[in-house]
Amino acid sequence: MEQQQNVLRLPAERLFREELEALRQADRDPRPAGWRLSPRAVLTFITGGQAGQVEITPKYIGHKRLVEIAIATLLTDRALLLIGEPGTAKSWLSENLTAAIHGDSSKVIQGTAGTSEEQIRYSWNYAMLLANGPSDDALIKSPIYRAMECGGIARFEEISRCASEVQDALISILSEKTISIPELGRELSASRGFSIIATANTRDRGVNDMSAALKRRFNILALPSPADLETEVEIVRKRVRDIAASYELQAELPQEEAVRKVVAIFRELRSGMTLDGKEKVKPPSGVVSTAEAISLLTNSMALAASFGTGEVREEDIAAGLQGAIVKDEDQDRVVWKQYLENVMKKRGSEWRSLYNACKEMND
Repeated sequence: MEQQQNVLRLPAERLFREELEALRQADRDPRPAGWRLSPRAVLTFITGGQAGQVEITPKYIGHKRLVEIAIATLLTDRALLLIGEPGTAKSWLSENLTAAIHGDSSKVIQGTAGTSEEQIRYSWNYAMLLANGPSDDALIKSPIYRAMECGGIARFEEISRCASEVQDALISILSEKTISIPELGRELSASRGFSIIATANTRDRGVNDMSAALKRRFNILALPSPADLETEVEIVRKRVRDIAASYELQAELPQEEAVRKVVAIFRELRSGMTLDGKEKVKPPSGVVSTAEAISLLTNSMALAASFGTGEVREEDIAAGLQGAIVKDEDQDRVVWKQYLENVMKKRGSEWRSLYNACKEMND
């Protein structure tokens, strides 16, 4: 237990171990090959509910039908691709689905411009390769290779960040469910239960477009931004509470009013329109997602705990807003100043102290 407390970030299968065990014991529905829970129990884990006397907290707040489609896809021979704007919980949903179905969410490839085909298939320990030639001992298995061996799920984060030729290394794996190893004169066939969950950021569209052949191997599911203010406030409030507890931030949780103001600001800047639809707003160049709002409020708590009274003040929130909205470009500072003067300043006494704190930071 002490070792677990010293870990900076626990994987979902350890963080929600009690919930998963309660669901496993209460699960009476048939479980597909390689699955630890039935599809209905996986849905309960993701969307929340009850398992015996244990309350299952919701991991994804949004359209339940989208989660059902995601789970149903993983029952078939098609892989799952989650796409959406930054902050739509693609990675979070991917991790929790993998934890519930397979019990191990650690088989991850992080897509970058430097990701190679070897990281998708396998590579070699070249010292052993030169000394003894190709052998099982010299073989370095990729996360996808290991998932195929045990019938698990591999996660491929930010797949559109990889070069197109690297992405296409997945085509034969997803089609034939095998990896050929000519150096050893054999091939690896995937065990039942194997699948891949990939994520892609719609802001990266056009960076490295996926080929039509690869797209056909995926069932593509678009995760929308929170539909309304209330839903986004609930998501932000829950995640801030969870993160604050995990990092043991010695500060009070932000007041409901503060959370609503931050979410309102982000929604207006994101949509280019005030919530009442009466005035257009120029959006900044950067991303003002739900994830950014969560990070902003968490950082505000850290400021309040370390350099304040432990209560999140307007000055703490203003510092976070400045960093989230005004990035490196000069135009963001102009956009933020226009929002302060044309929108926030006109909202009366309830917004006055936050406006003053933001204006002071922006000057």
